[in-house]
Amino acid sequence: MTPLVGVAFVLVAIAFGAALLVLRFQRMAEERQLDDARAESRRWVERLAGQVMHLTGTNTAARQALADASERYTAAGSRLGLAGTVEQAELAKETAVEGLYYIRAARVAMDLAPGPALPEDTERARAGVVTEHRKVEVGGERYEASPRPGQDTPHHYPGGEVAGRPVPRGWYNRPWWKAALVGGAWESGAAVLFGSLLAGMVGTAGFGEGRDRRA
Repeated sequence: MTPLVGVAFVLVAIAFGAALLVLRFQRMAEERQLDDARAESRRWVERLAGQVMHLTGTNTAARQALADASERYTAAGSRLGLAGTVEQAELAKETAVEGLYYIRAARVAMDLAPGPALPEDTERARAGVVTEHRKVEVGGERYEASPRPGQDTPHHYPGGEVAGRPVPRGWYNRPWWKAALVGGAWESGAAVLFGSLLAGMVGTAGFGEGRDRRA
């Protein structure tokens, strides 16, 4: 081996070792980020668990909100257990936070203090809040929206984007958003419902401001 070849070999070996070292540090950093994201999500899931286990609904609205919170707790725990990326861990956290919004709703329905403030996101803020009681009939079906829980409006939604459309936080007589939440698309008559029930209401976003995801 000539001196020149020997030097080249050494340089290649150094470069290869440096590349391996960089990759190792990158992998360690990614693992730390994932561990941190999992820990943060676990904190919110455990907080939700405590509320779900210790609260008992005393009226229809509170019981329904607690049932929804329990569903989010189950989903958040499952997502956290399967989380293999930071994004998946953050989705588990978002699900747990949504469950805590249902907990707040249940507490309000029982005239209890709502508890500490919860993280707000842009979708929930953009969707707005139901600010007045409305009752309409669409397609022969009655729909109601109210800023407060009641015998006729026991279904809460914490606000946010459903299938690309903003649904404001409030209380409703039926969970008409669930089909779109599960299926990922609104039915063709959704625009009529939004227009009749929520159009022009101060503090809410319009159906037309969303991204169309109808099937």
